[in-house]
Amino acid sequence: MMIKYKRILLKLSGEALMGKKGYGIDEEKLTDYARQISEINEMGVETGIVVGGGNIFRGLTGTKKGVDRIKGDYMGMLATVINGLAMQSALEHCGTTARLFTAISMTPVGSLFSEPDALKALQNGEVAIFTFGTGNPFFTTDTAASLRAVQIKAEVLLKGTRVNGVYTADPEKDKNATQFDEISFDATLNQQLQIMDLTAFTLCKENNLPILVFNINTPGNLKKIVSGSKIGTLVKN
Repeated sequence: MMIKYKRILLKLSGEALMGKKGYGIDEEKLTDYARQISEINEMGVETGIVVGGGNIFRGLTGTKKGVDRIKGDYMGMLATVINGLAMQSALEHCGTTARLFTAISMTPVGSLFSEPDALKALQNGEVAIFTFGTGNPFFTTDTAASLRAVQIKAEVLLKGTRVNGVYTADPEKDKNATQFDEISFDATLNQQLQIMDLTAFTLCKENNLPILVFNINTPGNLKKIVSGSKIGTLVKN
């Protein structure tokens, strides 16, 4: 089978892991994502993953309830480690070797992130899970995903969402919204389409890293994308 993308960075939101639950991790969703990731790993696709933490704690929401912004952001980053460990466990259950990296030293939870170690893990066929964001407050996990994607020299950043791609408006609110097959970074900015936060988006644009937004909840989508099928919306220069 032809492989279009040899090395990818997959960004999943914490909300994606939550599934239909109001909080925490939906074990069925976690298993489904792990199976899809294992499938492309078996094809030889080198895969890095960044998972958000919004299913457990969201820093910005916490500040509205009296939590200090910096402490709130660290709480959110810790939540990504919990999700990362869950993903690592689910992947190993599928027979896939996964290595957890943390942005700050958290031995024995995971390995401290370094580019050489992450690249070596990918080249060895391990799925690399990047947690604890960038290690700094005031940055989102979207930014962490963009940063790690650039650092591991990924060919594309795959943003797994619950919608099929990028639309002219929010498809969950506007029935007349139409989907783009492809759109430029500049057009996305001009039309104020919210794909990622501006820092993350700019990092991708400046490093010529395409973003592909797709529905992760449609089984088989991940395999189809890396095989070259036109799924979702491609954002590029």
